[in-house]
Amino acid sequence: MFARLALSAALALGVALPAAAFDLSEMTDDERSVFRSEIRAYLLENPEVLMEAISVLESREREAQAANDVALAQTYADQLFDDGHSWVGGNPDGDVTIVEFLDYRCGYCKRAFEEVETLLESDGNIRFIVKEFPILGDQSTLAARFAIAVLRVEGDAAYEDVHNTLMTMRSDVTMSALVQISDTFGLDTAAISAEMESEDVSRIIAENRALAQALAISGTPTFVIGDRLVRGYIPGDQMELVVAEARAQD
Repeated sequence: MFARLALSAALALGVALPAAAFDLSEMTDDERSVFRSEIRAYLLENPEVLMEAISVLESREREAQAANDVALAQTYADQLFDDGHSWVGGNPDGDVTIVEFLDYRCGYCKRAFEEVETLLESDGNIRFIVKEFPILGDQSTLAARFAIAVLRVEGDAAYEDVHNTLMTMRSDVTMSALVQISDTFGLDTAAISAEMESEDVSRIIAENRALAQALAISGTPTFVIGDRLVRGYIPGDQMELVVAEARAQD
């Protein structure tokens, strides 16, 4: 970027430079000193040039990141949208799919929960998939194991009840608290507790983590909406816009 700025400044100032001048190693010491002084003076007098260049660079980086995210989402489409073990809510036949990587202990995930619920209710044509991605310690892992075990033992409806409860839960996640949740919904607590320690539950969490790593996801919540990755919390109205963009691309 400095070389481009330097060239622009030099041309604007009418600085006479040798043919190979923009290979700085080819300049003499005097030429290099004069050149740098002129560039510095130009940028101090015209700081908007630097800001404009930074803006262009950031825009290009965002475009490159978005293109890379699309490629990643397409490459890992089967694992994202049809892995055979993740819970599918909303409208299973919806024309747009939202995948959320979440941690039940994540404050921003809890904040996004109400936004997602409102969007699913108001739109009615969105397929919603949850990927448990526990990254915030032992309580996160315990909650994820419980939710996955409920899905495997009791099915979709019980999972939805438990998922909603965990997303609104403000207290610590302990085994006794999970047992209470299970008993409240009349679930088979003994079978769920046993399943929580199973290799299948461990495998699912490991697969979710591997998929997150492949997609360069390091935080929660992260959403995959169509073939776009949205890293971090976004308000419901912005999520609506992303859904509309995804729908328009189909």
